[in-house]
Parts: sequence; structure tokens; C-alpha cells
Amino acid sequence: MHPLPYPSTPYLTTEEAAAYLRLKERKLYELLAEGQIPATKVTGKWLFARAALDRWLEAGWSAPTAPPALIGGSHDPLLEWLVRRAACGLALLPEGSQAGLERVADSTAMVAAIHLHDPDPEVDANLAAVAHHPALADAVVIGFAGREAGLVLAPGNPLGITTVAEAAERGLRFGQRQPGAGAQRLLERVIGAQSVAVGGHYPTGGDLALGLRAGEVDCGIATRAIATLHGLSFLPLLWERFDLVMRRRSYFEPPMQGLIRALTMPSFARQAEAFGGYDLSAAGSVRFNR
Repeated sequence: MHPLPYPSTPYLTTEEAAAYLRLKERKLYELLAEGQIPATKVTGKWLFARAALDRWLEAGWSAPTAPPALIGGSHDPLLEWLVRRAACGLALLPEGSQAGLERVADSTAMVAAIHLHDPDPEVDANLAAVAHHPALADAVVIGFAGREAGLVLAPGNPLGITTVAEAAERGLRFGQRQPGAGAQRLLERVIGAQSVAVGGHYPTGGDLALGLRAGEVDCGIATRAIATLHGLSFLPLLWERFDLVMRRRSYFEPPMQGLIRALTMPSFARQAEAFGGYDLSAAGSVRFNR
């Protein structure tokens, strides 16, 4: 039996990685220069984690055909409005940010709309989730908008709630979202270890708003736009990034190009202003590309 051309260690040198991938070293360096292969530089030399190389290979094999023209992930009224006006052929399937990422990873959606949150407010949670996802080695993140997120309450805020902590202390029923949803992660972040009275579960901000108006819950996390559309009181908490995630090849497909072109329409900016709570300064920008 011939010995392997690389050692049985978790980390490989450039020469060993080229042999492992059956590539010429020159090609490996080209991939490094383009940022297309996972690696790290230690004291001036490249090192390759064997497990990361395996995931990189598997990601390339996982989607031999184009994914359906579908936007999974989080719901947003401005995105929904734009998809209708752009006539780009994309459909919407709002299931929560993390679910959308998984759909892009397994090629059952072309795009994921995400607004994730991390316990550390300094972490860009959207980019971190994509960068660390083992099946998204070829991901692109396009900025859609900044959104003002906060606590939505009954019209006129009849209980005079001024903070999320006060709402929890007074036993208000919080509408819940599915695990992995950006709004649910934000609720967990702002509540911390404090317990809350749980109301119903709602897949989108719009569903939460309807549940609140029906008296099923007393409050919940949503955006200013949702509050405006449904005539609810709004207690602002923070601005969050709302991004679109896709594989690099999907970026150049006609549906996605049609949506990106629509981001420049004057009517898009006017509608964002009408809804309220949007910052379009990063709309259409490439926030991440690997």
C-alpha cells in the first residue's frame, strides 16, 4: 500500500492541501487569492483545516441545479412590496431567518432574508451566521435595509408601558416567534434571564400584530413598519440589519438581478419613508462575499 501524500493531521500545509484536493499548488493559490477556499495564515504560512476543506467540497456538490426562485427567511412588508413591484419572478416563504438560511444551504430557496441577533451587540450576527455556516462556502450577503425594531403594544399603549423589562414585570403576555427567528432572538437578547408570560406563537410580525389586536397577546417584538401598518403603539429598541443571503451563482440569475435593480427605483425609497423605520443607505451593497 502506498503512503498517503499528506499526513493524517487535522491541519494541512499548502503542499499537503493541494495533494488532498488533487490540485496543482498554483491553482490552490489562485483560489486563495480569490477568497474561495477556507484557510488561515499563521506566521506567514497558509494552513488548511481538513474538516473545512471537506465542507467546502460538499457545499460545491450539494446544488447541481439552480434553486427555485424563492425568498425564504424573515418577512418584511417593504420587501414584500418590492417583490410585487419588481416583477422579478421571486416568491416569498416567510419561516424565520434561520430557516431561510437552511433553505439556501440545501438549495430549496434562492435567497434568505435574515435579521439575526447575537447576545453581544457588537457582533454582526447576520455576517457571523453566514461565515460560520458549513454549507455556505460560496455565500454573498446583499444589504436590503436597516430596520427599527422594538416592542409593539395595543393602540395608544393604554397600560403606559415604557420598557420591555416593565412589560415583563407587570405580566404582559408576549407573543412568541419560532426558534431561530430574528425577532425571537432579539426578544431573548433584551429579556436576558428574566422570565415573561408567554402568549401565542406567530410566524411573522404581521401575524403577531393581528394577534395583538385580537387580544390574544399584549405585546411582542416587531418593526416600526409593522406597528404603522396595523395601528399599534411602538416602543423602539434598536436598529437592525435586514440582509439578503444567496449563493454567488444565484446573485447573477435574472430573478435576483431584477430585484437588485428594483432597489434603485425612486418609488422604493418613497415607500420605505411611508412605512417608516427604514434606513436604505446600504440597500444593494455587497456586505459579504466569499
